[in-house]
Amino acid sequence: MSAHDTYYIPHKATWPVLATLGLVTLLAGFANYLNHSPIGSPMMMVGFAIFIVMLAGWFTLQSTESESGMYNAQVGISFRMGMMWFIFSEVMFFAVFFGSLWYTRNLSVPWLGGEGIGAATKALLWPEFEAHWPTNGPAKLINGLPTQDGEFEPMGAWGLPLLNTLILLTSGVTCTWAHHGLLANKRDQLIKGLIATVALGFLFVAFQAMEYHEAYTEMGLTLGSGIYGSTFFMLTGFHGFHVCVGAIILSVVLFRSSKGHFKPENHFAFEAAAWYWHFVDVVWLGLFIFVYLI
Repeated sequence: MSAHDTYYIPHKATWPVLATLGLVTLLAGFANYLNHSPIGSPMMMVGFAIFIVMLAGWFTLQSTESESGMYNAQVGISFRMGMMWFIFSEVMFFAVFFGSLWYTRNLSVPWLGGEGIGAATKALLWPEFEAHWPTNGPAKLINGLPTQDGEFEPMGAWGLPLLNTLILLTSGVTCTWAHHGLLANKRDQLIKGLIATVALGFLFVAFQAMEYHEAYTEMGLTLGSGIYGSTFFMLTGFHGFHVCVGAIILSVVLFRSSKGHFKPENHFAFEAAAWYWHFVDVVWLGLFIFVYLI
């Protein structure tokens, strides 16, 4: 019986366990870092290193198995279904964050401001609160007197955010151009398109880092700037993380393409990376509209 008449079953699940260990360590370190624990930064670095080792090992194993002809059409269908469910879970992940932003801005802030609850209830909940967006809640009190510590400048839509929008949209075009090159068996077009896509992805992350630096050092906008600051960095931060992951995946696809991997009739790894990248593009468009513009 040939390999194409059977369904391939992985021999053991070492890499998923290592991925879980790396992510748990990374997130635990980040939580400790936010709470000013001295072990926070080292834990984050250890978790990130474990995760990188996992990526290298798992990607190498998958590419070796794929190029050796171990996968058949049934395995390809499983891969596609798995990637579709993964992207669906990511859509729900961001839907929760967008829902939190909508609830805060359109429901909880007006309610606390007195809309639809009556003067007596407002006086009971928060009599000094003024309903406006963006808001950071009450000013900090020192000896019973309000200070200006809670003031901040909201992030505008123009400048770096608009530039990053154009960068991501362009990267979607270059990724599609690379895919057309692969389908047409034009290896040179495939590699050039992937180089441009990866470069634009990391450029996006660099500009977002610059934006964060400006927010913290010049605008007073931080994770501690009330509900606006927390939702802003929650949405943009998680999206930036997804851009990093997508750029890393595309870098692996680029490396494999330079080694002659992928054919017009068999290139699921490229397809999965392209699906993920276009998902990241669409999420950013929604984020730019609902976080920066509105």
